[in-house]
Amino acid sequence: MSQSMNEQEAKEKLESSSRKVTDKDIQRVLDKEQVIEDKVQKSGTLRKYFNVVKSMYGLVKAYWKGEYREIPWFTVAAIVTALLYVFNPLDVLPDVIPFLGLTDDALILAVCLKLVQQDLDDYEAWRAGNASKGTEQPDVKNE
Repeated sequence: MSQSMNEQEAKEKLESSSRKVTDKDIQRVLDKEQVIEDKVQKSGTLRKYFNVVKSMYGLVKAYWKGEYREIPWFTVAAIVTALLYVFNPLDVLPDVIPFLGLTDDALILAVCLKLVQQDLDDYEAWRAGNASKGTEQPDVKNE
């Protein structure tokens, strides 16, 4: 049986898998949005990443539509890789293993977030700026 991975192994997996991401992978992750969000929201282990996953999806969709391109390809590819990893029930630790099955999914999301946090923050700032154009919206994000 496989051992759970550590943070360095998760980073290496993300980086190597990200190099192989194609447009087909982006389309696949977009097609699975509801399934992946449901899995994250319903899992105690993953639930804390729900808003992050929503933001990741927003970035990928904006990139895919050509609305937001101020982003390194690696960021898009890493997010797609992480989301596909969460979708795959037969990853390093199969999701059906009680208490452990989703820990590798959480680790992959955490490592991905570390790698792309600044780009995700930049996207959210861009999105907030676009949302406020033409409408009066209070700034609810004070960080």
